[in-house]
Amino acid sequence: MKDNKALIGEILKDIKRDMSDEEILNLLVSSKVSLDTEKETKKSYTLGQRAADKIAKFAGSWAFIFSFVGVLVTWMLLNVLLAAKAFDPYPFILLNLVLSCVAAIQAPLIMMSQNRQEEKDRRRAENDYKVNLKTEILIEDIHKKISRIAAKQDALEKVFKEKFPDEKKTG
Repeated sequence: MKDNKALIGEILKDIKRDMSDEEILNLLVSSKVSLDTEKETKKSYTLGQRAADKIAKFAGSWAFIFSFVGVLVTWMLLNVLLAAKAFDPYPFILLNLVLSCVAAIQAPLIMMSQNRQEEKDRRRAENDYKVNLKTEILIEDIHKKISRIAAKQDALEKVFKEKFPDEKKTG
C-alpha cells in the first residue's frame, strides 16, 4: 500500500490539470469507467432532442442536398410552366420565404445537436482520462515490481557466484 501511495504521489506531480490532488484521488477511487457512455446518454434524451439529432444528421448529408435541389428545381419549373396560373410566379417570393423559414428552423436544431455532441465528447474525453490515469498507475506499479524482482535476481546471482565460483555462466 505504501508503494501505491508513493506511486500516486508521483503521478499527481505529473498531472497538469486544474484538479486538486484530492479531486484526482476521488476520481480514481470512486469512478466507474463507463465503456458505453453514448448509450447511457441517449436513454435520457427527450423526443425533441432525438428528433433534432436525426434532423441534423439528415441535414448534413448528400441525400438532403440532392433532395433539396430536386424540390427547388421542381418548384421553379412548375411555376415557370404554369405561367399565368402559377402559385409562386417569378421571382419566386414564396420560395424565398420558405427557404428562409427552413434555414431559421434548421440552424437552431443543428446547434442543439452540436451542443449534445460536444457534451458526449467531453464525457468521452473524461472517461478516457480516467482510464489512462488508472492504466498509468498500474503500469508504474508493475514496473516497480519488475525492478524489485530484477534486483532480487541480481542478488541471488551474486550469492550463487560466490558459492560456486567455478561454474560457467549459461545463457
